[in-house]
Amino acid sequence: MASIHHRYERLLEGGLVLAADLSLPATLQRIVELAAGLTGARYGALGVLGRDGTITDFVTTGITAEERAAMGHIPHGRGILGVLIEDARPLRLHDIAEDPRSVGLPAGHPPMRTFLGVPVMARGRVYGNLYLTEKEGGEDFDADDERALTLLAAHAGAAIEAAHLFEEANDRAQRLEAIRAISTAILAGTEPGELLGLIAGHARALVGADLATLALPLDDQRLVVEAAEGMAAEELRGTVFPAEGSVTGEVMRTGMVVVLADAGADDRVAQPVVRARAGPAVFVPLAVRGRTLGTLTVANAAGGPLLRETEVQLVETFAEQAGVALEYARLQGELQRLAVLEDRERIAKELHDGAIQSLFAVGMGLQGSALLASDSELRDRIQNAVEELDRVIRDLRNYIFGLRPGILADRQLDQAIQGLVEEFQRRTGVVAIAEVDPAVAADLGGRAADVIQLAREALSNVSRHAQAVTCRVSLYRDEHGGVLEIDDDGRGFDPAAATGTGQGLRNLRERAEGLGGRAEIHSTPGEGTRIRVTLPS
Repeated sequence: MASIHHRYERLLEGGLVLAADLSLPATLQRIVELAAGLTGARYGALGVLGRDGTITDFVTTGITAEERAAMGHIPHGRGILGVLIEDARPLRLHDIAEDPRSVGLPAGHPPMRTFLGVPVMARGRVYGNLYLTEKEGGEDFDADDERALTLLAAHAGAAIEAAHLFEEANDRAQRLEAIRAISTAILAGTEPGELLGLIAGHARALVGADLATLALPLDDQRLVVEAAEGMAAEELRGTVFPAEGSVTGEVMRTGMVVVLADAGADDRVAQPVVRARAGPAVFVPLAVRGRTLGTLTVANAAGGPLLRETEVQLVETFAEQAGVALEYARLQGELQRLAVLEDRERIAKELHDGAIQSLFAVGMGLQGSALLASDSELRDRIQNAVEELDRVIRDLRNYIFGLRPGILADRQLDQAIQGLVEEFQRRTGVVAIAEVDPAVAADLGGRAADVIQLAREALSNVSRHAQAVTCRVSLYRDEHGGVLEIDDDGRGFDPAAATGTGQGLRNLRERAEGLGGRAEIHSTPGEGTRIRVTLPS
């Protein structure tokens, strides 16, 4: 009787201890230790169940770290452990091996015979199961043990639910803080690369992981790690890898979350985190309005702890909100670009309708004055002034040609290039043709404004310097990517002699390099000029 009274005192004390601790990992460990101590078991474990009913975490007592490592992966929930998962009722066994439902113990597992298991529940929800083996003295677990463990499991269920709620509130606060920091960075005009790094850093910090990466599509077949924080970040950042044969590619294609116990053991070895020696990992799509923008990967080092279900859910929720933030940043960039284009359109219109018309009127007046002048020297000076005004007007028109973005409005890149060439021919009288590969134009659609500006700059050089009769603008693909080519049959020049002197050529090179490409100028005096800009697509 005294021993029973003592046991119930320990149960009461244990319930108070569990109610006072709101750390979920500490609560789970404390439950297992209380259960083993209460029943005199040598070994104890708590199998935490995930949403799909499988064991996602396995907290133990009585087993050394070496024994735990020798056993390898946590149990899958088959055999005797699976009995309680399928039928959430207490189970006592004299000898595990004698039960026909047993599947045996894995290599390196300590010998176990007697067994007691009970479900841990709260408000009808099964959080997991308590498993105890090897009662001290070699005895079987009895009805009192079962009753005491059932009472402890009830306390444990309430404690786990309280810890879950506390963890959820804490996670929500951290997630909101992370999203606030990202939103502030967007509003401050943070560069895209820095913004992606901020998202990866917060994702890693939210769950205390060893590594977080963010991969985006480079083209239809390839992905690139745009941001990486933590373990092997420098090695991973900028890595290009195929979508086919990688977990990230599968997540991009399906829009589904993938959780791996060991990324290094997965068949899809094209994944960069494999080279970073990552172990447990979760791959989450960054999606908004049904469109997948990229993939967020959070992982621990090989041999590190598995990502708990609550941590996976936290990363999923954060990824959803981060995806919205990224889309907002993209739209902000588009709005800023449109504001600049509208401003350029306004300036171009004012120059055309105001300054040029005024200069033209002054020129007409000077020409009239020249006819009235009787002094030949005065007439020549007036005529020279008129010719200078004509030159200024031509220059202004060239500047307007470079400023006006309207050629792209509501049109695809191939149509915009065709319109640009037609406008150039009307303005200059140079016979101009456009040869555009629609597939390449589609691939470069995201950089259409830059491609058009490159073509404008090159055509402006043709107009001002080439004295050409014909000109061709081509857009095609070679082994290095998309190629924009502008060639003319004008007077040509010596590129070596012109190096560093032409602002237009320098602008072309700098703009191409800014897009990750390169510009080449080939020209021979008397044989025309060919400008070739290669852009990664």
